[in-house]
Amino acid sequence: MDSDSTPSPSSASPFDMVSSALGQYIPRGPAAAAAGSADAQVDSAARQRVHANLPPGRQEQILGAVNLDGDLRITRCNLDAPVFAGVEVVAGSPFVGLLPPGDVPTVIRRLRQVLETGEPHVARVQRLRRSDGSELVVSMSILAAAAPQKGLTVSLIAMARRLHLYAAETAIGTSLDIGETAQSLAESLLAWGDVAAIDLDFAVWTGETVTEQPQGRIRLRRAALVPDRAWPDGYVTPGDDLPSDASRLLAQAILRDDAAQAIVIPDREAIERVLGSARLVRALVPGDLAAGVACIPLVLDGAPPVVLGVAEVWRRADRPFDDSELLDLQELVARTSHHVDLARQHQREHTQVLALQRRLLPRTGGDTIETASVYQPATPDSAGVGGDWVNSFPLPDGRTALVVGDVVGHGLGAAATMGQLSMEARALLSAGLAPEEVLEHLDETVTLLDDTESGLAAGYSALGSTCCIAVYDPVSHRVALSSAGHLPPVLVPPDGPGGPVAIRPHPGLGAEFALREPFDVHAFAAPPGSLLALYTDGLIEDPALSIDEGIGRLADAVSTVHPWDALQQAARRVVSLLAPERRRDDVTLLLARMIGYRKGDTATWRLPPRGDAAARARTMVSALLGQWRTRDDTRDSVLLVVSELVTNAVRFADGPITVRLIRTGHGLLCEVGDSGNGRPRLGRNELLDDGGRGLHVVHGLTSRWGVRWTDTGKVVWASVAM
Repeated sequence: MDSDSTPSPSSASPFDMVSSALGQYIPRGPAAAAAGSADAQVDSAARQRVHANLPPGRQEQILGAVNLDGDLRITRCNLDAPVFAGVEVVAGSPFVGLLPPGDVPTVIRRLRQVLETGEPHVARVQRLRRSDGSELVVSMSILAAAAPQKGLTVSLIAMARRLHLYAAETAIGTSLDIGETAQSLAESLLAWGDVAAIDLDFAVWTGETVTEQPQGRIRLRRAALVPDRAWPDGYVTPGDDLPSDASRLLAQAILRDDAAQAIVIPDREAIERVLGSARLVRALVPGDLAAGVACIPLVLDGAPPVVLGVAEVWRRADRPFDDSELLDLQELVARTSHHVDLARQHQREHTQVLALQRRLLPRTGGDTIETASVYQPATPDSAGVGGDWVNSFPLPDGRTALVVGDVVGHGLGAAATMGQLSMEARALLSAGLAPEEVLEHLDETVTLLDDTESGLAAGYSALGSTCCIAVYDPVSHRVALSSAGHLPPVLVPPDGPGGPVAIRPHPGLGAEFALREPFDVHAFAAPPGSLLALYTDGLIEDPALSIDEGIGRLADAVSTVHPWDALQQAARRVVSLLAPERRRDDVTLLLARMIGYRKGDTATWRLPPRGDAAARARTMVSALLGQWRTRDDTRDSVLLVVSELVTNAVRFADGPITVRLIRTGHGLLCEVGDSGNGRPRLGRNELLDDGGRGLHVVHGLTSRWGVRWTDTGKVVWASVAM
C-alpha cells in the first residue's frame, strides 16, 4: 500500500479501524455487497457527525486501536483518549514495546496465532506500560485486518473501575467449573493490581461440604494466577498446594471471630516480616520487586460465615491501595463467592456421577472373551455426565453378557436411572433370563420410573432410553442379541470386512402401551477372532454425515484392528478417529474380541428320555474325563452330578435330553438341557422326603449351579472345581 493511501492516525477513529477488521467476520448479503463503497462513505460521515456532537469529555473515552504489520510493528494507531495518556505509541516500533517484559512471550504467541489462522483472539485482560512506570489494564482483542489490508488490528478497551466491576460480575459465574470460575475472578482482579491469585480451600476442589474450620487448620490450593507468564522457581502456581505454614498464616488472618475483612500488607519489608522465612517469600511473592498485597477472603454469608478461600492482589509498593479500591475489591469478591460455592456443589455432583460411571465400566473379559471400553463425557462438568453406560460380565453358566445403554439426559437424574437399569440387567441376565426377557423388564422399569405418582421421577423422564444386550456362547461361538431402540452393533469376522448387525428397529424403552412391540432376538455366528463393537450415538453422530455413513466409518475403523493389537489401545484409537471435536453427547465404545473354547475342550451328547439315560451319560462322560486326565475325586463328583441332573430331566421332561461337558480354565461345567418348563428348586430335604434329594447332592458337590431358559425348555448347569 502506498504511503499516500495509508490513513494517518487522526484520520481513522478506533471504531473505523476495529469495524474494518471485524468486517471479514460478519457475512454480507447481496444487498450490502451491491451498495459498495458509497454506503460505507455515508456511514463514515454519519459516524463523524455523531462523534463531533458528543459533549466534551465523552469523545474517545475507553476505546483505542492499533494496526500491526506481519512483523508485529505498529503501522497506525488511535490512542488519543485521555485514558491512554502515557502509553507511548510510535509508528514503526514493535507492538511488544507497549507490554511489560514478562507478558511479551505470551502476547507474541497470540499475535502470531491470529496471523497464521485468521481466528480472532477476543477480550483478554492485558496490561500496557505507561511512561511514568505505571501500568494500564485493558481488554485486548486481536483481529486479522480486513482485506485489502494485511496484518492485524488490536483493539484496546480501558474501562472505568465501576464499569469494570459490572463487566466482571457478568463474566464470572458463566461456568460451573471451579477452575474456570477462579480464573475469571483472577482476570477481573487484575484491573486493580499487577498480579492476582486465587487460593481455595481444598474441600472446595473435592466438592465436600465446607464448614467453619478450626483456627489454623485451613488447607489451601492455588486455583488461578494471572497474568500468564513464566514464574520464579519455587513460586506456587495453579494446582499446587500452599505450604502448610503459609496456609496457617492466612487462616489466622481470615478466620476470625468478627466478619472476615480484607487484609493489606503495604510493602516488601512488612511481607517478609509476616511470612518469616525466605522459603515462604519465594512461594508467595511474585518476583523480587518491592510489592504490597491485599488479601480478600471469599466468604459465604451465614451464621457463622464460611470461608471458601482467599483472593490476593499484588501491586508495587509505590501504589498503595486506597479505601475505594478495597471496597471495590471486597464487593467483587463477595459477589463471586456464591459462584464458587455453586461450582463446588457441581464438582461434588460431578464426582458422584463419575464414581458411578467407573463402577459400571467393564473390568476384565475372562478366558473366552477379551473386552475393552472407552467412555468420554460430553463436557467436563457433571451436566455432561451420566447418560451412557456399558458393561460386560461373565454369566454363571460360562457365557458372557455385553450391555450398552443410552439413558435420556445428563446429570444425577440420568446417572441414577443408568445405575438402576444396569444393575437390574445384570441381575436378570445372571438369573438365566434371555436378552429379550431382560429388555421387557427394563421397559417396565422405565415406565414405572416415569410415573410421577410414584414419586420416583422427581422431574426427570427416562422415556426413550435405549439399550442393547448381547450374550456370547463360547461353546457354539454364537451371539444372541436384542435391542431396544439402540443403534446396531458392528461385527468384524476374522476373515472378512465388518458391517452392522441386521436388527429390527424398536421404539426404545418406556414407549406407550399401544406402541409397544415384542423384542426380537437376533442370533449370529461369531467365530474366534471376531470383533463386536457396541457403542452409543455420540461416537458416530456428525452433522455432515448420515447415521448410516457414521456406522460405516465405525465399521471401517474397527476392521483395521489386528488380532495382535492390544484391545484397549485399539479402542482408544477408534474413538480418537471418530469422535467429533465438539461433542454434544457422551461417547461410549465397547469392543469385544471373541476367543471361545477349543473344540477339544467341549463335548455334547443327545439322549432319549429313557430310564437308562443316566447310565449312558455316566459311561460317555467317564470316557471323556479319562481322555482329559481328570483327577479321580473330580471325576467321581462330575459323574454323580451328571447322573442326578439327567435323572431329574428324565423324570420331568418328555423330549430329548442334551448333555454338554465343558473344560474351563478353573474347573468343569456340566449342562443338562430338556424340554421341561419346571424350575428345579432346592427344598429343605426332610428326613423321610425322597423328592429333591438329587439337587441337594448337586448343591453339595458344586461351586455354583443354576437354570438357563431356552426357546425349547431349560438348561440346568453346574460348575465343579478341579
